[in-house]
Order: sequence, then structure tokens, then C-alpha cells
Amino acid sequence: MDETNLAQPYGQVVRRHEDSALIMSESLYQPATIINTHSHNLAYFCFLLRGSYSEKYGDHSRECKRSTVVFHPPNESHSTRFSKEGARLFRFEIKPGLFDRIRDCSSTLHQPVEFDGGLPAQLAAKLYREFGRTDAASGLIIEGLALEMAAYIARRDAGERIKRRPLWLAQASDFIHQQFHTSLSLGSVAQAAGVHSLHLARVFRQFENCTVGEYIRKVRIDYAAQQLSETTMPLANIALASGFCDQAHFSKTFRCLTGMTPTQYRSIFR
Repeated sequence: MDETNLAQPYGQVVRRHEDSALIMSESLYQPATIINTHSHNLAYFCFLLRGSYSEKYGDHSRECKRSTVVFHPPNESHSTRFSKEGARLFRFEIKPGLFDRIRDCSSTLHQPVEFDGGLPAQLAAKLYREFGRTDAASGLIIEGLALEMAAYIARRDAGERIKRRPLWLAQASDFIHQQFHTSLSLGSVAQAAGVHSLHLARVFRQFENCTVGEYIRKVRIDYAAQQLSETTMPLANIALASGFCDQAHFSKTFRCLTGMTPTQYRSIFR
């Protein structure tokens, strides 16, 4: 039988900083940790640096892996179960003064939402880097990044999250994850899903908020990020294994999607 650990919501806090607008902390969670249903008074973002976990909130659930960013509104009740590898989290809570300013501009920040990479992860990674600095500009930069993330959520079309996902979309996603290192085409993905390529293109964007090609690129970068953080494999080898034709193309794409070079990413996450 697997052993589990019960823990407090903040886990083992290894670093913390508080100013007039935000409370930032970095926490470690032991393998198989369970946190029973709880809530936080403050709204906060959670950025997963390492490991994985799942959460239940209301009738919904979310699966979080490296580079996942989750926005929790104030007093959202949820329970958390960490995987056997444990996790490292970066959390920044928004104090009432700043949150009220944000809420005055948008009424969409009362619902939880999660992001798998993309711009929110780029902003969170930049914020995490500033969290480790102490120069005079850090406070302004940190607050600016937090506002950017809140603005990104405020502009999302909440209606898209309510619609039911077709079952074949999971087949398309699974096929991409299995074959991302090969030369994929829209037609091959559509064939694997059993739908017409035009129908695939339209519905895929509706639910994934990107084209099939952009999704494939992201999957390749996710794989490369895992290799950067968990291995010492040379960049050229990672580029080829991820499906890129050469290291230069890989490095350029990686920086566009993550906001940092492969070398910078490795220095943070490894």
C-alpha cells in the first residue's frame, strides 16, 4: 500500500517575501502528500516548478504538471494530492488593495482557471526570477508582472470553458503526444482522430485556443523542457529528439514560447 503524507497548505516554505501588494513563497511538498479540503483568504497564482499534482474543486478537477499556472480566486475550496515525486511550487498571493484595483477593471476574476504553459507560464517564470533578486527595481517589476497575468485572465472568453469537448479531441491530442518528434501534418492528425481535417482545425482552435501546428510546437517544447530539467543531454541532441531540424531553430522557438533560452531554463529548473 502506498504511503501518504498529510500536510499544511503551504508545505515546507523554503523562501518567502512580502511587500505591500504581494506575498510570494516557494514551497516543497513531499511525495504522495495529501492536503485536505481548504481555502485561502487571498487570491493567488500557483506556478509548478517541479513534480505534478491533482486538485479537486467543487465538481471539477485539474491535473497540474511542470509549467502549469493556476489562478485561485479568494476563498476557493479545493483539495490537493501530490504525485509520488512530490513537487516544488512558487505561489504569489495578491493582497486586497491590489486585488480590488484589478477587480474594478474586470468581473471575471471570481472563477478558478489553469494554464498549461503559454504566456502565463512565461510571466510566472519571469516573476520567479525577480523573486530571487533584491535590487530596487524588483518590486515594480514583480507587481507589473502580476498585473499582466491578471489582465490575461480578465480578457479570456469565459464562455469557451463551458462547452463540452468532443471525445475525438483526446484522440488527436494523444496522437500528437506520441508522434510529436516526427513530421506531423494536419491530415495525419485528423486521420488518427477520425474526423475531416477542416473540422479538426476549427474545433481544435475552439477548445485549445491555438492551431494544431502551434500545439505540436508546444508539445515539442514541453518535452525539451523536461530533458533540460532532468538530464544533462547536450542541446543539439535535445533539439533533434524534440523534432527540430537543428539547434538554432530549437533555441529560437524555445525562447519565443518560454521567454528564456534553453540554457537559462536549465539553470532555473535543474
